[in-house]
Amino acid sequence: MSTTTPFKPTLSLFDATMIVSGSMIGSGIFIVSADMLKDIGSAGWLLAVWLITGFMTLTAALSYGELSGMFPKAGGQYVYLKEAYNPLIGFLYGWSFFSVIQTGTIAAVAVGFAKFAGYFFPALAWEDENTFSISGLAIHYAQVVAILLIVLLTYINTKGIQAGKWIQTLFTSTKLLSLFGLIIAGFIAFKWDVWQANWENAWSLKQLTKNADGTINFEPLINGVALGAIASAMVGSIFSSDAWNNVTFIAGEIKNPKKNIGLSLLLGTLIVTLIYVLMNVIYLANVPLNDLAFAKDNRVALSASEAIFGSYGTIIIAIMIMISTFGCNNGLIIAGARVYYTMANDKLFFKNAGSLNKNIVPEWALWIQCLMACVLCLSGKYGDLLDMVSFVVVIFYILTIAGVFILRKNRPDAERPYKTFGYPFLPALYILMGACFCILLIVYKPQFTWPGLIITLIGIPIYFIAVASQKK
Repeated sequence: MSTTTPFKPTLSLFDATMIVSGSMIGSGIFIVSADMLKDIGSAGWLLAVWLITGFMTLTAALSYGELSGMFPKAGGQYVYLKEAYNPLIGFLYGWSFFSVIQTGTIAAVAVGFAKFAGYFFPALAWEDENTFSISGLAIHYAQVVAILLIVLLTYINTKGIQAGKWIQTLFTSTKLLSLFGLIIAGFIAFKWDVWQANWENAWSLKQLTKNADGTINFEPLINGVALGAIASAMVGSIFSSDAWNNVTFIAGEIKNPKKNIGLSLLLGTLIVTLIYVLMNVIYLANVPLNDLAFAKDNRVALSASEAIFGSYGTIIIAIMIMISTFGCNNGLIIAGARVYYTMANDKLFFKNAGSLNKNIVPEWALWIQCLMACVLCLSGKYGDLLDMVSFVVVIFYILTIAGVFILRKNRPDAERPYKTFGYPFLPALYILMGACFCILLIVYKPQFTWPGLIITLIGIPIYFIAVASQKK
């Protein structure tokens, strides 16, 4: 492997936008609204949470546009944090990115792909009998398929950025067209009686639980508990909206990055936010609220698709989700390895990760990412990974956006081809909203938030060990 071969800027604005939107849309939008409804129990608050998340995502993307123009190179958010703060903060992000954020998301999306493949291959259905044991560890056949998917996409991406780009464009274009098609069909099939029933008491926050006999319990939520429920619901929407920043990691391979990264962030997040809100409108327009909240295996999109297309709905939505998750994981795998490449060149990651192969991609970094994601496939449920990732992700988003303020003060004369829209109000508002989300999550859902925080803090001694080894 050569350590001197530079990245080639071959990705256009369209390619970059496909990476933004393709990396964002995985399996979350098809699933998470069920748990969100269990937490908040009303149509109005369901759409409100998605709109709040969309606003936060767009605001963050606009702030990242300024940073991407200042530092248009591989590594993205890792570079922004290092430049705004210090190498330790950058490393803690990179460490969390490798140990939880990116690899955990890859694992969760891959498991989502395998679970929906169960509609066509019964052995992949998430049942206890579809498992086998290795050294006492129970492994589900769906987990094996998830691992094979990650390995396949990693191998394809070792063959060059063009191979990954082709997959990303094909699958993202297909899923965007399919989602818009589903939305149009949902409006055509619009059931006004269902819609009106779902909007009764639309702003009454309540927790929904189901008894053994199938009856539903409604527990009204007030004061701090209500805020905690909203934060808990936002875990699903934030996870589904995450990974929009992946395009910043591959800045070295994008044409005219100072302009196109910021523009692709805006276009990609705007498209996905619109799709997510409209998808939830379609859910509420075609399926009763309680049926959405307690859809089998949380598959709300399947319930809506069956209401729209009848018996063909199962097949349609399963294919859509498999296409969506396949393309999503491709984008995640492409982008993630570039962060480890940049860290390695800063002597803060495995040395071999800082080299490029003959196809001008960081092959070793791709494979180490693959290994970690495969381990996480075997380590927990989709929801556990979702909660842990969302909390850590938002903490680093807050720090990065605060970096805009720091760099404006410390480097006032730096070149800024693009300046943050709504500065300083909008980025400050994001920081406030993100901080409230994290605090509420710690208070009301600590069992899934503190593990992610501990993993991040473990990076502190690892950083100093890495720095000490450089001096030897």
